[in-house]
Amino acid sequence: MSIQQHSPAARRRRQLLQAGAAGLAVLAAPAIVRAQGAAAKLRIGFWPVAAGLPFFAAVDKGYFKEAGLDVEPLKFAGAQQVMEGMLAGRCDGSANGTGSANLAIGEIAQPGLFKIFCTNPSNAKYVLDEFIVAKDSPVKSVAELAGKKVASGPGIQNVTLCKTMLERAGAKGATVSELPIGQHVAALVAGQVDACYTLEPTGTVGRMNGTTRVVEAGVVAKYILGDPMAPWHGGAASLTSDFIKKNPEVAKKYIAAYARGVELVRTKPDEARQFMKGYTAIEGKLTAEVPLASYMLYSEFKPSDVAYFQKFYDLFTEKGIFEKKVAVDGLLYKA
Repeated sequence: MSIQQHSPAARRRRQLLQAGAAGLAVLAAPAIVRAQGAAAKLRIGFWPVAAGLPFFAAVDKGYFKEAGLDVEPLKFAGAQQVMEGMLAGRCDGSANGTGSANLAIGEIAQPGLFKIFCTNPSNAKYVLDEFIVAKDSPVKSVAELAGKKVASGPGIQNVTLCKTMLERAGAKGATVSELPIGQHVAALVAGQVDACYTLEPTGTVGRMNGTTRVVEAGVVAKYILGDPMAPWHGGAASLTSDFIKKNPEVAKKYIAAYARGVELVRTKPDEARQFMKGYTAIEGKLTAEVPLASYMLYSEFKPSDVAYFQKFYDLFTEKGIFEKKVAVDGLLYKA
């Protein structure tokens, strides 16, 4: 051992170095503890419609928090904006109610963008979609909308479906224009349009205030899928593939907590309904009246469900909206 190592100056240097290291350890410790105890963060985009109820319930009931997750709900003006948020990396997934066709357009733009783990199928029993008219309108069927002015909810999914259903119902010469769903009842009352292809709770709002009536509900199942009771998987909850790949265990926890929200809606619908408040414009008496969607988790899909979902997607390929075929089976989450 050298003489310099025993010198007072050398001992002071060693003491300073040791003190500095100890100080850094003390400063770093709280950060490490915080990192270990912090909840995993997810940003989920949603459209403020009733179909997002399982997600809203899971947030407000604390299901995500109990799973050690910090979920931030991000409200978007439409399903297309949710998809664009996922493409841009601003959100890690979508809640139910986000248009499945809008998601597919994101998949075409960026193959492998997302995985669907829950859909909200609707039909004549689980009502979401419908054609409505003013209460005193003489129109009694969709076919009678021939030559009429029809408003559709905004976005490529709604407009494509509306035009195709009018065509298949024999309503020749009907003109379709986009209009925010929240303006449908007012547009009918004002006589600006003759009918609207809309989504709930619009039909319920018009019925409750005595201004509109439903001509036919569950129309996508009937005119697009060929069976009024077929499941139309028009909306879906998803996670981006990038998030799943980087956080596989967190993704599993999130989906399990989301499934608790689905179960609440299925088994205690009256309790679940209250969670629409704050996320949608649905409140007061309307909360108890608006129809609730059905829900299907990825593990519940049967071959027939996949086939109906694929038939829905194939329409957009046939109409040239999708530039290529989108295979549903490849988009479903696999645990």
